[in-house]
Amino acid sequence: MGNQDVKNIRNLVLISILLALVVVSLGAYTRLTHAGLGCPDWPGCYGFIDVPQTSEQIRQAELAFPERPVEPEKAWNEMIHRYFAGSLGLLILLISILSFKHRRLGIPVYLPLALLALVIFQAALGMWTVTMKLMPVVVMGHLLGGFCTLCLLFLLYLRLKPYRIPSGDWPIKKYWSYGLLGVVILTAQIGLGGWTSSNYAALVCTELPICQDGWVERLTFSESFDLIPPKRESYEFGHLGHNERLTIHVMHRFGAIVTALYLAWLALVIYRKAQSQFFKKTALGLAAILLCQLALGVSNIWFSLPLSVAVSHNVVAACLMLILITLTYSLKRKI
Repeated sequence: MGNQDVKNIRNLVLISILLALVVVSLGAYTRLTHAGLGCPDWPGCYGFIDVPQTSEQIRQAELAFPERPVEPEKAWNEMIHRYFAGSLGLLILLISILSFKHRRLGIPVYLPLALLALVIFQAALGMWTVTMKLMPVVVMGHLLGGFCTLCLLFLLYLRLKPYRIPSGDWPIKKYWSYGLLGVVILTAQIGLGGWTSSNYAALVCTELPICQDGWVERLTFSESFDLIPPKRESYEFGHLGHNERLTIHVMHRFGAIVTALYLAWLALVIYRKAQSQFFKKTALGLAAILLCQLALGVSNIWFSLPLSVAVSHNVVAACLMLILITLTYSLKRKI
């Protein structure tokens, strides 16, 4: 019965991982369709539990929020994201309860509790995103929180999954610290991507590989990375000047170069030194996802941020992090 309980929890975690990927995708879609304030209140929408639909509901909504006329498409984008995020939160609550209940079976307890605390904080960030009118640091924090939730769920799944490292690969286990450094570098790059998006700087540079002529002279760091901006009624569509946005975008591109070079080197080293197919395939997967992510980044610029490509750029970043966690955890895992 104990093994079945562990299996059931592992299946719940797997479902939660898939749902978290959907939530990350919907969050990107909501942000990119400028629907972050599609509902000007939280957790409802214009005072309703769903989007106002009838003429009377719309009239009441616009009386309550005269500064924000109802835009049903944007409002639905926001509410669907909230529904999925709420469902994920309930699943994580269930996982935490079951993990505590069956802790004597060796199921991790602190990791599910950390996940539960994180998802509660994520809900607060979701509220602040609305109440603080898309303040960039809150929007970026919400994005990073979503990625962190996904990663912790995936780490929990790996801890619940029984597998052994092939004995021939013991010598390369010393490379786990390089994998951990890769996780740190990729996290910083995802943060830069979130800062670029939350400050509406994605299309400031329209040429490759760095930016259009004269970008060096326009770099300014005085306000580009201020986490607490001047108080405004709303930060929708950005509050920074052109040079500040250009600086943010350029730093994101430099970050992409550093991240790509490091992860490509890591994948090559692991592939060349590993003996088992497990590590060779993981290294190849890391390289393939990295190449896909670079292609999506270039496509965002080349085709002026198509919605499907921009959303995919977020999702593939999440997949890149997951395979990097797989590699690092497997290298660190005790024999």
